[in-house]
Amino acid sequence: MTYAHLGRSGLMVSRMGLGTMNFGYTVDEPSSFAIMDAAIDAGINFFDTADVYGGPQSPDMKKGYGIAEETVGRWLHRSGHRDDIVLATKVYQPMGLSPNDRRLSAYHIRRACEASLRRLQTDHIDLYQMHHVDRTTPWEEIWQAMEQLVRQGKISYVGSSNFAAWDVALAQCAASARHFLGLTSEQSLYNLAVRTVELELIPALRSLGIGLIPYSPLHAGLLAGVLKTETEGRISDDSTRQRIEAHRDQLEAYEGLCRELGAKPVDVALAWLLRNPVVSTAIVGATTIAELQSDLDALSVQLDTESMERLDRIWPGPGEAPQAYAW
Repeated sequence: MTYAHLGRSGLMVSRMGLGTMNFGYTVDEPSSFAIMDAAIDAGINFFDTADVYGGPQSPDMKKGYGIAEETVGRWLHRSGHRDDIVLATKVYQPMGLSPNDRRLSAYHIRRACEASLRRLQTDHIDLYQMHHVDRTTPWEEIWQAMEQLVRQGKISYVGSSNFAAWDVALAQCAASARHFLGLTSEQSLYNLAVRTVELELIPALRSLGIGLIPYSPLHAGLLAGVLKTETEGRISDDSTRQRIEAHRDQLEAYEGLCRELGAKPVDVALAWLLRNPVVSTAIVGATTIAELQSDLDALSVQLDTESMERLDRIWPGPGEAPQAYAW
């Protein structure tokens, strides 16, 4: 395993992070424990979860909110690996039916953090991420709440997720005015097929020294060798077939390039992300040990300039603003 700084911070994280969204839900607890054990053995030290993970994300409390955090918490209690990992979770999504059981008010941030700590069976969260931007709550209120959690030792770093570039800039301006570190990371949807963040967000993160944490690096399996899966008759749902047809020409070119490189499509997609210097760690949501081990193979894939250029031609990005649309 290799490691990198989380943005401009001194915190070192594994280049691949373990996503736990399905733990305790579609992945049962024994299997979740086994995957986390395997991740530790592989040198993965970044574990990502959220208060809302573990079931359908709706305000109905009967749907299983907190299951993923509880599963991770029981594993931490059993394994004794709390000091071996960088534990990241999130706040924002509805956790109840009250109007104050959601978003980023100081009221909700404090209560949500305490609830996550209980579920995770720990006294501190290493990276506390805002799961979405809340443009109805002033940054002075948000940062005051986060500063208090840092002073109390309940969190160490603050991150964001699903922010626009101008949200990141506003957040950092407000944090700087308070002499607070502000954001160390931003977690966004980013992969070869979905490159919108290259337009403005990635340049902003690069300028501000904020690390990017891509999620859905395989675009829900589309970049994982889906044509071979289709040929083998292992695709049955209509939505996946529709996505394949929408990108068939690109997928044929992509999987052909992967064969030329002698690498699995999964590994090429992950290696492409990790070649970006703004990316600190990429989230892999393995649901089996075999999937995790397959993802780890990407660390040995080295993409040269020619391969990167060919990938850009197959999956073109938008370019950086304003040059992408102006002289």
